[in-house]
Amino acid sequence: MAEITASLVKELREKTGAGMMDCKKALNEVQGDLEKAIDWLRTKGLSAASKKAGRVAAEGLVGVTAQGTKGAVIEVNAETDFVGRNEQFQKFVAAATKIALEQGGDLAKVAAAPYPDTGRDVQGELTNLIATIGENMTLRRAAALSVSDGVVVAYTHNAVAPDLGKIGVLVALESSGDKAKLAALAKQLAMHVAAANPQSLTVAELDAAVIERERAVLAEKAGQSGKPADIIAKMVEGGLRKFHQEVVLLEQAFVMDGKTKVSKVLEEAAKQVGAPVRLAAFLRFALGEGIEKKAEDFAAEVAAQLKK
Repeated sequence: MAEITASLVKELREKTGAGMMDCKKALNEVQGDLEKAIDWLRTKGLSAASKKAGRVAAEGLVGVTAQGTKGAVIEVNAETDFVGRNEQFQKFVAAATKIALEQGGDLAKVAAAPYPDTGRDVQGELTNLIATIGENMTLRRAAALSVSDGVVVAYTHNAVAPDLGKIGVLVALESSGDKAKLAALAKQLAMHVAAANPQSLTVAELDAAVIERERAVLAEKAGQSGKPADIIAKMVEGGLRKFHQEVVLLEQAFVMDGKTKVSKVLEEAAKQVGAPVRLAAFLRFALGEGIEKKAEDFAAEVAAQLKK
């Protein structure tokens, strides 16, 4: 059993927004397991952890680009938001994004590819930039999408420069129909993805572990109702359908009208473009997601420096 420390209680409280005593009780109930404690609080209706637990922080920029039937997205991290506004850094990320498109989103190939007009590769140019700006930076991840017939469209949310920002999205539509109309639809869908943050394209592609975790939470909550087992089972399945509508792209309500399913939007689009439309894939990079940023205590840091 993990020790129930004040820092562990504090971390759970920050992730869930639940009260301190509730957090302490949750950790005691699950022998100090943080993830299980988040679920315990959710079953008791004491936490919106599914929304808050994903909040993370890291700086830098996400770059996106698309040309016809292919597109790429890249994330380059830095230590401070100030660097994200630096013109040299922005120029580097823009160039790295284009190289990511050429290299099919393979990060290792991007790092080893020649950087224009320098005689260095991309990683070497980044190392040079680190020395120039004086802040650590990393090529974190890259990916690409393509279709044989259709369009790939890029969208940047919170842009600080063309195709550079905090969230980068790619949407790939397959269709032999009107490409201009397809591109307009893909742009709207990319904006939807930026706003709605789907976890998967279809229900079948949703992570099985995510489904089972949600099922367990729903079953625990439904069990507290005291209703018969068959009613509880129906409550759980209904809860899962609602969950799918929240996290699966084709099941979500289109943000442009707030009611039509994305899958239905695609069906109706076929009439406009003159051919069936299939949403082949999407990518969404949010700056810093999955990175825990160390909380800095400036006063403690100064005190430590004075003791040296």
